[in-house]
Formats: sequence, structure tokens, C-alpha cells
Amino acid sequence: MTNMENQGVSSLPLPPMQYINNYTDENIASGTTPKPPLPIENSNYCMFGQSYHTDDLIVRPLESQGIKRLHSKVFDHKRELKKLNHSILVNFLDLLDILISTPGAGKREEKINDMNLLFIHMHHLVNEYRPHQARETLRVMMEVQKRQRIETAERFQKCLNKVVELLHSCIISLPDDMGQLDCKIAAKVEVEESQQKPSEKKEKDVGETFTDKDKLMCNLVDSI
Repeated sequence: MTNMENQGVSSLPLPPMQYINNYTDENIASGTTPKPPLPIENSNYCMFGQSYHTDDLIVRPLESQGIKRLHSKVFDHKRELKKLNHSILVNFLDLLDILISTPGAGKREEKINDMNLLFIHMHHLVNEYRPHQARETLRVMMEVQKRQRIETAERFQKCLNKVVELLHSCIISLPDDMGQLDCKIAAKVEVEESQQKPSEKKEKDVGETFTDKDKLMCNLVDSI
């Protein structure tokens, strides 16, 4: 992409409403909504006027961006961030002295450039923690999902235990002379069927009829 083409490309995404207005009900019904982006076919792609490669590192080194490195390649992030913070404060105080004494001197621009370089380094060191932050965020999400599933399983187990206890108590409360009770209930059912009129039997729906076992169980529950 040439420099003239880059001038017409924004370095930031468009306001949200410009995207939302493209997905109105009329546009969705007529099928005129913007199509999703195509998958990247080669290793190069352009985003917001900048060219990128799919094999680029998540955090590119400072040297690849044309920025001078102020610290060694092997360093302690915590220590370097503290040093950068102190350097920024000292340079800011020096800049205030320059603005008071000689505001039009060239040292002012030099001090501003030094502070800009320090801020870039601090921002770069913070960004190097992004992969670790992403892993920690994923770990926390998985722990939350694990805890929710364990709590759901515990609630289900409690409900299952209550059902088992209820069934066990019902079985214990059944009378001991079940054989005699079944004979009495069966005799009662036969008497009721013999006393029933033939016209009433014909009016019953086939899908709603009960077997003798169903009647025995219903009468057994009623007697309890």
C-alpha cells in the first residue's frame, strides 16, 4: 500500500454507530448487510493502514520497530519498571526547570523526546505481560466453571438423597400384612365391577381404562 493510500485509512476503528447502522432490520431482510471478512490466504494482511504478518510475535521487539532499547535483553520486569518510573519523574522535574528558566531552548524538545522514549519502554514492558494475563484470565474462567459444575452436582446429589430417603420412608410405612390387604382390595374391585351397569362400561374410553394392578395400587395408596 502506498503512502497516498495510507493517508485515507484511519488508524482507529470507526465509531460503533456506523457499524450498527449497517445492520438494520431492513438491511438484514434485504441481505445488504456487509459480508464477514474472508480468511487470510497468505501471511500478510493490512489492518488500519498497517501491514502485519501472521507469524509475527504477539509483542514485537523494540528493535523491529526502530526504537532504541534502554535495558539489556535479560532483565527483571519489576525492577526495570521501577527504574523507568523514577526516570520519568526525574525527567518531568527537569522539564519543569527548563520551562521556567529557558522555555525556548532546544533542551525542552530533547527532554520531551527522552520522556517519550521512557513511556514507550514502560508501555512495552507492560505489554510483555499480556500473554501471562491472558493465561491467568483463562485459568480463572476455568476455575469458575469448575466450581459452578461442582456446586450443581452437589445440589443434584442432595435432591437425590432426599428422594431416596422419601422412598425409603414410604416403604417402611407400608403395612406388614400386604397379602391379606391385596386379597381384600381385589375382592372389593370384583364386587364393584359386578355392580357396574353395562351402559357405563361402554361409555368408557379405551385409552382411559385401568388394569387390575393399577386399581390395586390406587386403592392401596388411598388406604394408607
